[in-house]
Amino acid sequence: MSFAVLALICAVALLGPLLSLPRFRIPVVIGELAVGIVLGRTGLEVLDSSNETLAFMGAIGFALVMFVAGTHVPVLDPAIRRGIGRGALRAAAVGVLAVPVGLGIAALFGDDHGWLYAVLLASSSAGLVLPVLGGVKVTSTVGLEFLTQIAIADTACIVLLPLAIDPANAGRAALGTVAVGLTAGAFYLFLNWAEKTGRRRTVHDISEKRKLTIELRVVLVMLFALTAIAGALHVSVMLSGFAMGIVVAAVGEPKRMANQMLALSEGFFAPIFFVWLGSSLDLRALAGHPQGIALGLALGFGALLVHGLLALTGQPVPLALTTAAQLGVPVGAAALGTQLGIFNDSEPTAMLLGALVTVVAVTILAPRMQAAVAPKLVPATAPD
Repeated sequence: MSFAVLALICAVALLGPLLSLPRFRIPVVIGELAVGIVLGRTGLEVLDSSNETLAFMGAIGFALVMFVAGTHVPVLDPAIRRGIGRGALRAAAVGVLAVPVGLGIAALFGDDHGWLYAVLLASSSAGLVLPVLGGVKVTSTVGLEFLTQIAIADTACIVLLPLAIDPANAGRAALGTVAVGLTAGAFYLFLNWAEKTGRRRTVHDISEKRKLTIELRVVLVMLFALTAIAGALHVSVMLSGFAMGIVVAAVGEPKRMANQMLALSEGFFAPIFFVWLGSSLDLRALAGHPQGIALGLALGFGALLVHGLLALTGQPVPLALTTAAQLGVPVGAAALGTQLGIFNDSEPTAMLLGALVTVVAVTILAPRMQAAVAPKLVPATAPD
């Protein structure tokens, strides 16, 4: 790893934002993954994904990506309470439907990852769906139920992923998950105390006046401490990042710190992570294994089927299909499974292909989804 390689990664990662412009409407991460694929094992082999420094910087990026995703969960929105009942029931129903479909896909392709596939099929992505809303104010009942369902599914599947991906060590993963959860709870109590007593505001004023970014530094200490605990107990940084994001969202994220964290993540570490992840994938292996392509398509369309069936409960079809949006969980499964060495060469790429199918569906459905979450304005009737 050198500054020349780092400059190359930052330069080519600009392709992600360019592809997200209205002319193309491709999610930023897809462009960044594509750059990594071109420069990595599949293409020019300029980037070595096994380089320890690059892999470590990628892990930092992953933790920050999941932190930002966690802060997108609308924990403090009081309107969410209106949709929590049906939203939770729908998330649970999707989970139940995902089990036989996931086990069926595993049986069809002759592997033993059925429970992992079930988690992938049941997952949603708040970090993907909320930006796609494009600032639309969600006020309708079906929209609030929709957001609640995504938040619950996102959180539950991130917690379940370490248990499903390596069942032989599920006990160790469960212990690590509990440790991360308890530590995150302790961080929440501290930050909530600082908020309620006004100490956070005092620190904020001093930090803003003297340009010290103290709040950002404190949260980064907590995030990386939580990530260290997760690593020591063999739990993915995905869980620690998301848990810390939920903590900050539950306390209330200051706008200034949110902008700072977004700049740190999206401006530097997140592109490094997605370029690194793309460089670790081998599409040549996928091309040489048509079964891997079929697996990816089965996972993608299987997710749309499982989530789409909830339209039978009265949920608008665009919203039901949009809840199938996947990003963090498949990326986490690909990264964690690659580190553990439990996949063949084509399986991580197949999982990302499945996620891409759902991303394409969300991109197409975005206008109808936005219309469904906001109530229609009815013109006032002129008086007699």
